[in-house]
Amino acid sequence: MDPATLRSLHTLLTSQRVLSLAVLVDGAPETGLLPYALRPDFGAVYVQASGLARHARGLQPGAQVGVLIHASDTPEADPMQLTRLAVQAVVNVIPRDSDAFTAAGERLVARFPAAAMTLGLGDFSLYELAFGRGRFVQGFARAVNVGPETFGEIAALAS
Repeated sequence: MDPATLRSLHTLLTSQRVLSLAVLVDGAPETGLLPYALRPDFGAVYVQASGLARHARGLQPGAQVGVLIHASDTPEADPMQLTRLAVQAVVNVIPRDSDAFTAAGERLVARFPAAAMTLGLGDFSLYELAFGRGRFVQGFARAVNVGPETFGEIAALAS
């Protein structure tokens, strides 16, 4: 992928703060809007969700989910031209007593200080959504396929 497109994808991932999540619960679609923090290698995001949230029931280990991250809409913007990433992801539930939980929690709290409180609550779990295949759209006729290798290229570009 060309460096300009990689930089644009990097900017989208680092500038936005929430993602839309699509899951299946009992065979029916459910959605959620979740704050996220990036894994250092850009290959996944960390999210937390309360077990009381219906969409959390779709965040089972190994489940495939849909993730959408998009640029902010403004009154002067053409909504059909918003930069966006739509990608499949695989769910990993991060065990509370693990080093991975500590590291992911630190990244989430660094981005969202209020997460420090909810990470300590028993009904909140921490998840890693590992990116798979998807599409990155920068506007009309400016769409490219992405995959795990793309996020590795972004990490290399960012370092």
